[in-house]
Parts: sequence; structure tokens; C-alpha cells
Amino acid sequence: MWQVLARLIDQGSRFSAVRLAEKHSVPDLLGLGAFCEDDLYRNLAWLADNQEKIEMRLFKKRYPKATAPDLFLYDVTSSYLEGVQNALADWGYNRDGKSGKMQIVIGLLCDPDGDPISVRIFKGNTSDTTTVAEQIRTLAQQFGARRVTLVGDRGMIKGPQIEELDEAKFNYITAISKTEIRTLLSKGTFQMNLFDEDVTEVEDETEGVRYILRRNPARQSEVRENRQARITKVVEFAQNRTDYLAESERRSPKVALCKVKEKITRYKLDKILKPKQRSRKIQVKIDSATLAETELLDGCYVIKTDLPKQKIDARRTHDRWRERFALSRTVTLRSGRFLCAVRRALGGMYL
Repeated sequence: MWQVLARLIDQGSRFSAVRLAEKHSVPDLLGLGAFCEDDLYRNLAWLADNQEKIEMRLFKKRYPKATAPDLFLYDVTSSYLEGVQNALADWGYNRDGKSGKMQIVIGLLCDPDGDPISVRIFKGNTSDTTTVAEQIRTLAQQFGARRVTLVGDRGMIKGPQIEELDEAKFNYITAISKTEIRTLLSKGTFQMNLFDEDVTEVEDETEGVRYILRRNPARQSEVRENRQARITKVVEFAQNRTDYLAESERRSPKVALCKVKEKITRYKLDKILKPKQRSRKIQVKIDSATLAETELLDGCYVIKTDLPKQKIDARRTHDRWRERFALSRTVTLRSGRFLCAVRRALGGMYL
């Protein structure tokens, strides 16, 4: 019990939890004998050994027979480590921006309300897509799921994962990349005029999939403002380099041009901006045609699903996919409410 309370009160180590207990006379208040961090680590070892049993009991309590949901939300995150002795620690895509740190990857499976059902830890070099197979196994074997819909982002549920879901007789809701959107536009599967603030739907009967299209005006403005700000910075930087060259004949125009190119690459504007050196001046030309083509899909996104219309309409499909972005926030808010309830229950004895 103290290990749970200590984690809610202070996000520290096992050793810090022991020191916190000593400050507040926790052994006397909770009727515990003396304990040290090794006792708390033994708790964690027991939890690891019994994790699936605990998850299963909680699942059955929440969902009695014949009431299990047919929609699960799945998300992946990572956590970097200061040490290097963790058995699952490895180098991978670091979402925390901590370069030079090993990490672990965490897959979180939730029900339609965002309540956690299952958590799995993977090696730090595990990609998002390879964790899906583990979650399919978890759903099918541990929870006895029959027909389940997995909701994931465009980087998680791709061709190979869709095949695995189909073999398991599962459905999916995901999104497609901008490159895929352009390919489908060129094929005539759908047209640009279908992108609107309200969701529209196109059914591809040959592929057995549905596409839910939408343009988010707020996101469109945000993306364009961000891009224009980056373009402005590059143009200003090029002028700054030109002024720098004018101060001395010994300064190299080639070096200045290289620096401008590096800035363009860093801002991901290689296709839009073309730098040139003329005499001792650095100029940046905007490729208007490429810029217009890039802006075409600003704020646009396409959701893809193999669920039939009879099971879920376009608006609900869209909302279910959007829900996964609020998943972490939902869990955080629920944890916060739980902490407040614990504090009230304990009457502020030592909190």
C-alpha cells in the first residue's frame, strides 16, 4: 500500500519512498514493520510475475461475460534511462529528445473510455509497428477477444500490420500519410474538393476499405504560419550572410552559401527554397509551384478503415481515431482524480 501511495505523492525512486516513509511514521500509521528498498523491489518483482493475472481480473471485473468492448485504443510511447543496466534498454527513436540516452518502449492498450487495460514494455529499439503483433496476441489470447477494432496512428498500422489484423479477424482504424493521399488523388480514388471542415466519405469497394476525409481549418492556418515563419527566417539569414560577406573580401561566399543550405535543410524547406550565389550575394528563390503543391494538403488528413458502414458511420469513425490523441491526457486526468480521492480518504494524515 505504501508503495502505491508513495508513487502518487512523490515521483521518486524506491529508496526515496523509504526515506519518505521515515519522515511521516508510515510503518506505525499503516501497521507495518520496518522495511527497506529491497522489500519494495520485491513488490515490483511480484507484480511483474503476476501482471497478466492482475490485468485479467480487472478486465473481467469491468466487463462481465458478453459485455467486452469491440473497440480498443492503442498507443506507443518511450521513456529514456539514465543508466545502461536495464535488460530492455536500447537505442531507438527518442520521443523525449534526449540524444545519447538509451530507452524502453511502452505500448498502452485502453478501452473505448480511455481506461488502461494492458501495458507492455519492449526493447528500446522496437519500432511502433512491431508492437502491434504483441497487442493482437494480448487481445486474442489473454482477453478472449473475438471481433476487435484496433485504433492506431499512421506510423503504427501499415500494410504488414493490416495483414496480421486481417488474419486475426480484427478490424482497424488508422490514417494514411500525405504521400499516400497524393497517390490516391492521382488515381482518382477521391478528389481535393471532398476535403472540407465536415467529414466526407469515399468507399473503395475493390479494396474493401473506406476513407474518411477532412480538412482542419485551424491546423491549416497553423501549418502555413509555421512554414512562412521558417521561410522568412531563411531569407533573413541569407541577407545576414550577404551583409557578412560585404564586410570583408577575405570571407568566402561558398562557406556562406553552405550555411544557408544547412539552414534550409534543418527547416525542411529543400523543395521550396533554392539558394544561389551571385558574386558576393546569397539569394534565396521561392519555388512558387512547389509551394502551392505543398500547401494543397495543409490541414488535410484521411482516415482509413475496413469497418463496414453498418457497424460505424463516418463521423463516429473519425471521432474514434481522434480519441487516441487524447488518450494520454485522459489517463493523466484520471490519475489526478484518483490522487485527490486518496488524499480525501486519508484525511491529510501525512500528505
